[in-house]
Amino acid sequence: MKSTAEQIPALRNVKPINFLFYRTETTIGELNKLFWVAPELFKEAVVNNLTITGPIHWHYVGFMGDATKPFILEISLPVAEVLADYDGKFHFKRTEEFKCISIRHEGNWLEIPASYEKLMEYIKKKSLLPVGVNREIYINADFNFPEANSTEIQLGVV
Repeated sequence: MKSTAEQIPALRNVKPINFLFYRTETTIGELNKLFWVAPELFKEAVVNNLTITGPIHWHYVGFMGDATKPFILEISLPVAEVLADYDGKFHFKRTEEFKCISIRHEGNWLEIPASYEKLMEYIKKKSLLPVGVNREIYINADFNFPEANSTEIQLGVV
């Protein structure tokens, strides 16, 4: 795998996905208070006999780069089915197709702003417009060895 510095952003259309998710309003400085959510999503999926189809996603809605301003965060677990009669502490949704610029960030999340900068440069170069929705897909999240983290970043565009 190439290092993040060597990776080139790519335009993608992500097909619709079913999610079990948690939604909250937060700021960048409060993100570390939300690590409890992912294990709870997995537990809820197991209790409801859901097939888990991918890693945890964090969907940022309305975040435009200002770390002090609140935005909506959806911590989401891909699942095979949406339960119509679900009455639990989380929610279900099926997304629409998601047009985005994508890049793989390898390593510590403290260095993730550099990957976002690459995405923004690509968007400007290609005359695209960000839509204020981005996703981080945590392919590997290693809290003990952050250099082993692997995160796909998807920045929504039109």
